[in-house]
Amino acid sequence: MSRTIGVVVSSRIVAGLVENNKLVGSLRVYPEDPEDHEALLDHPVESLCRLILDQAMALPIDGPIDGIGVALPGIVRSGIVEDSPNLVQLKGARMAEALTEVFQAQGVSAPVRCLNDADAIAAGVAVVHDMRNRLVRIWSLGNGIGFGRFPYAEGVWEGGHMVVTLDPKETYCGCGGRGHLEGIMGYRAMRLRFLDMEPEEVFAAAKRGDARCMEFVRLWHRGLAAATATSIHLGGPGPFYFTGNSIHFLDLGLLKEYLWQMVKMSPLQNYILNVLPNNSDVAVIGAAAWARLSF
Repeated sequence: MSRTIGVVVSSRIVAGLVENNKLVGSLRVYPEDPEDHEALLDHPVESLCRLILDQAMALPIDGPIDGIGVALPGIVRSGIVEDSPNLVQLKGARMAEALTEVFQAQGVSAPVRCLNDADAIAAGVAVVHDMRNRLVRIWSLGNGIGFGRFPYAEGVWEGGHMVVTLDPKETYCGCGGRGHLEGIMGYRAMRLRFLDMEPEEVFAAAKRGDARCMEFVRLWHRGLAAATATSIHLGGPGPFYFTGNSIHFLDLGLLKEYLWQMVKMSPLQNYILNVLPNNSDVAVIGAAAWARLSF
């Protein structure tokens, strides 16, 4: 029986114990308030490692652990966070090494493997739905826009930073780049764009017929359609999953309409769009699975 720990770090830290691709007991979450989107921003790397350890050690561990998978935002390769615009303190951090040290100090010697947080969702979908032999792609909509894929392939895969507009005024992305998908869809980017309204108010006003908000909602969906169409044109058709804290903004019908306008070659039109409930279960299972996968 395989027993692994999965941890997902995004706007919160969520940890779970996983046996044979199923959660055991309840998840541990820090902070508990789901609306506290910036709780982790003030924690240096050492403090984040300690918070991750605290959530993991609070799980119902009553035996040996085979591995620990930790999903993190940004470019994560070989255990190092090369960049992370939404948790900037992680840039350059050797997280696998740092976490191995704090876990070993508590008597847990299981190997630690790190991955991108959106890749954890894709891995979770693959193992939970027995799709390990298919290409699975994920859009995670939140403060940042994550793009995950399974199976693993060498590359950066920072899909949230795809350029989807040439408008030089589009400078809201957290990385500082122009025209990025995250600069349109990211929760923090939307707050910067509409200083007089929260994102929820923008989408509500669009439904009431406010012209400025309606135009933005169309841009929001066109941007996501453009990025998805680019992925289809590069990697082929197949299933796409959409999830995250901002999933309630998604109008799947409108997205399909824009995507149909952008993907016209018949061999590429066999794509499927699915919405995942916004919970951390699948991502935690995916992170735990990553700890024992071989590449």
